[in-house]
Amino acid sequence: MGARVKAYAKLNLTLAITGVNNGWHMLDSLVCSVDIFDLIKINKRRDGKINVQMRGMGLEALPPEQNNAYEAAKAYISRFNCGGADITIYKNIPVGAGMGGSSADAAGVIRGMSKLYGFGSERELKEIADSLGSDTGYMLTGGFARLSGRGERVFPLKVKPRLNFVLLLPDSGVSTPQCYKEYDKAVRPHNSSESAVNALINGDLAGLGKGLNNALYAPATALNGDIKRAFEELEGFSPLGVNMTGSGSCVYALFENEEFCRWAKSRYRGRFGCLITKSVIPKI
Repeated sequence: MGARVKAYAKLNLTLAITGVNNGWHMLDSLVCSVDIFDLIKINKRRDGKINVQMRGMGLEALPPEQNNAYEAAKAYISRFNCGGADITIYKNIPVGAGMGGSSADAAGVIRGMSKLYGFGSERELKEIADSLGSDTGYMLTGGFARLSGRGERVFPLKVKPRLNFVLLLPDSGVSTPQCYKEYDKAVRPHNSSESAVNALINGDLAGLGKGLNNALYAPATALNGDIKRAFEELEGFSPLGVNMTGSGSCVYALFENEEFCRWAKSRYRGRFGCLITKSVIPKI
């Protein structure tokens, strides 16, 4: 009997940069999971080997050394000295969009290996996840949370509003290291997560829309002009707010309800991929 895990994408509702520590940019970010997910299937192997197959999004030939899911299985086996795994990942999270697909897959594999073999407390699984990437620990649980440090410090928010989004997906992505280098070239205006967090807690969707922000938006648009174009196209539908997630290239609009999202998508005539999604609280 194998394990099946849904690995959900995320959106950064805010992304503030609060400083630099030992070469790492320190973040303050409000995030949520959305109902776009990769499906991960895992079966035991007795020989200790790891086999990862990617299905979809053109990732079938991705080498193991470039695959976070492979590294996650390797780290789990090393920690608990258990058997191997045959892993198949059915991709649905857009690649290079800033929606955390790679981290979601790594976290999903850790969660799936724990279901399969029965090893690992929440603390131990978080330690493995943190060793693989700054936001992988958050992806273990998902939901609404505020992240700090490099993104590894996770403060869950016990709120359950249903947020509705329209996403635009430019074809080309943005290199995250290049985006941070571009950020460092200029003095950027200070942004904050505080107003968005307060609005979310109070169920104030209009206030949340006004509080959406991302410190990496300006440097990302300097590297990829399609991001600004997508942003302006979404603004044309008069949503509650528009923002970019991660370091791009996905741009999203927050609307009052799903009906408005469907209305906007039906009238979108641009050249970017367009999706509707909503916030979700993953079941662990």
